[in-house]
Amino acid sequence: MASSERPGGVAGLAREVEEFVASGGWDQRPQLFALVPTRALLDEQPELKGQLDLSSPLTPVAQEALPDGDLGEALARIEWPDLVLGCALAQEIIILPPGAEDALSEAGDSDADRLRRAAADHPQRTEARLVAAVLREGGAACVMRIRGEGRPGDDTPPEATPLDEIIENPELAPNLIEALRATLLP
Repeated sequence: MASSERPGGVAGLAREVEEFVASGGWDQRPQLFALVPTRALLDEQPELKGQLDLSSPLTPVAQEALPDGDLGEALARIEWPDLVLGCALAQEIIILPPGAEDALSEAGDSDADRLRRAAADHPQRTEARLVAAVLREGGAACVMRIRGEGRPGDDTPPEATPLDEIIENPELAPNLIEALRATLLP
């Protein structure tokens, strides 16, 4: 099935997953989705007919929660059945300004957990949600939602809260793309 069969292809699927996850707000755990043929899903569960976009060849299906711990290790243990034609992962990340990562590394801290905590506490950090999606046929896409400055509970009126920014580029997360592709290998 070619990604061009779906309006927006794999990028459209990544946007759909991001919008679904965004509807649940921020501060969520990583979420994994199988990308399955819509017709096969309907054959198996006809009661979903009114909930699915029948013009879309593929439908994202949320999977059970990933185990706590290293995301790379969790992905390395995943094997998809042949029916799954792709997968997507949504995860919240922290973006640091240029030079900040080097400063954290130069501080001599090589423990990954301590580096993550230091990044989370960094005064110039930016929070974002990254969605990476891949297809068995080779297509890949990334969508990132950069969190606006205002936070729930702030005294900032909603109209003054900066909006989230959306960035789409398949090169945003090459390592994650490769890790997801590895889950689709026979």
